[in-house]
Amino acid sequence: MSAPLSYQLVETRLQEKLDNGTTRCHLCLWRCKIGHGQRGFCQAHVNRNGTLYNLSYGILSSIDVDAIEDKPVRHYRPGTRVMSVGSYGCSFRCGGCHNLEISWGVSALDDLARGESREAWVKPQSLVESALRAGVQGIAFTYSEPAVWLEYVIDTAELAHRAGLYTVYVSNSFITDEALELAAPHIDVLCSDIKSLSDDFYREICRPARVEQVLHAIKKAHDLGIHVETRTNIIPGKNDDPEEHYAIAAWVRDNLGVDSPWHITRFFPAYQLSEVPPTPEPVLFAARDAAQRAGLKNVYVYNDKGCDCASENRPVESWLGTSAEALHQVKKCAAGCCGDAGVLLKKYEQGRTERSDR
Repeated sequence: MSAPLSYQLVETRLQEKLDNGTTRCHLCLWRCKIGHGQRGFCQAHVNRNGTLYNLSYGILSSIDVDAIEDKPVRHYRPGTRVMSVGSYGCSFRCGGCHNLEISWGVSALDDLARGESREAWVKPQSLVESALRAGVQGIAFTYSEPAVWLEYVIDTAELAHRAGLYTVYVSNSFITDEALELAAPHIDVLCSDIKSLSDDFYREICRPARVEQVLHAIKKAHDLGIHVETRTNIIPGKNDDPEEHYAIAAWVRDNLGVDSPWHITRFFPAYQLSEVPPTPEPVLFAARDAAQRAGLKNVYVYNDKGCDCASENRPVESWLGTSAEALHQVKKCAAGCCGDAGVLLKKYEQGRTERSDR
């Protein structure tokens, strides 16, 4: 299917059509079962009359240009620059999220569903052309969870490769095998969180998530030939035990190799964890020491940043060679098949599907 020329809903690539007009999404491991008029946990995919669609195809929340080392990625094309782009929606709900308005994107996705959004819509070819004009060597899909808008990621990444650009996928790795296999031919680098080795930690941010699932996806990406680098944001009182850091490093050593980079980042207070202090620097360097005892050769400590966030905050249109007026027109699906009812139905207002077993 060719990319649309204007904003419209795009069929979710990985969906299973079930009885009574329900669908099951197979992008992330929530595997939401979604009825007509409902959206899944990420809020970016909606069921219309028994077919699942991506609301956020081509919708960009942020664009920035920075060094690949800022993702953080240090062992793939060092010294090159990337155009980093994000949309809206995530499969996690992290209590210390710094990208809340982007990664969760609840208001933006509600506006899209109501046909009231003025967010930027950019077709894949235009984004690639913008990256080439900016003189970067790659495109990074970040800020929000790439699995949520995988259709756009794959279409853009395919064009990026044809144009000689590499691609970076910054993720929580709560992704299905099917989605990873679909994306792998178009992704050069995975920068993935290993947030903890505790299932309890993951349950706090995503009820069905288990450590084993995340580690499986990271290892599978490596086995599929993607260059993988991992990172852990150390949060005081949550995942700051040196023994756990040793265990994470040992897993990286045994599954990705002794040369595989592990990035240790500092937590800064945000959102529900605004009362938690920044990570003490000695804790960061103790984690590095533990990793080196485990045999990892490439361990990097960042005491000045905790996440991959857009820094310049330049308007999206400044990167795209178009006017704000043209870019921020109200977005209504060009297909017109929803009729006067629109995308969002009263059924959604009464409650959305969040569990895969409903």
